[in-house]
Amino acid sequence: MWKILALGAGLALVSSGAAMAQPQCDQRDSVLQVLQQKYKEQPVALGVTHNGGLVEVLTTGNGTTWSIIVTTPQGMSCLVAAGEGWKAMQQVAMDPEA
Repeated sequence: MWKILALGAGLALVSSGAAMAQPQCDQRDSVLQVLQQKYKEQPVALGVTHNGGLVEVLTTGNGTTWSIIVTTPQGMSCLVAAGEGWKAMQQVAMDPEA
């Protein structure tokens, strides 16, 4: 089940099985604040894109809900996916020689 998330002045993510709405955006601080207050989600993983963007996965402590946001270098964050049932996978060291 996908969640509907409203952030400030119209930030919303609505998705269905067939198609996902355009990602909506707001300042990163606002996005993080709403995800924390409404869903108790905190960042658990992040990565930097080739153009300096920041991709973050947020989830609740027990993985009930999760969200993925992408933030531009200028601080604008877009919610690109959200759902339920996040499971962390055990990290396996990769052999750089392989």
